[in-house]
Amino acid sequence: MAYDEYLAERIKRVLKDKNTAFVEKKMMGGLCFMVDDKMCVGITKNNLMARIDPDIYEEALTKPGCQEMNFTGRPMKGFVFIEPEGIDMDEELEYWIQLCLDFNPKAKSSKKKK
Repeated sequence: MAYDEYLAERIKRVLKDKNTAFVEKKMMGGLCFMVDDKMCVGITKNNLMARIDPDIYEEALTKPGCQEMNFTGRPMKGFVFIEPEGIDMDEELEYWIQLCLDFNPKAKSSKKKK
């Protein structure tokens, strides 16, 4: 299992409860949830990957379990990982997903590969 399937089910439930249309896409060794054809939230192993507004990035890093997303040796501003202890309660998971949904309309779509 490359990602936490229970966490995936929890994310799906939150997105459905918020009446948010989404598409699941396996990528980056995990699972991403695309909203409006843009990466919104995802899972890598047992961590939540959140795409948030870069303006609140520094504040987000002070939250329990939150750390910078670093695939390439440099942190990706606007993307954070939240470890399981930071999303243990449903309210915590909903908080992070709502931050992702709030930023999604402002997020740029990645270029489509031909």
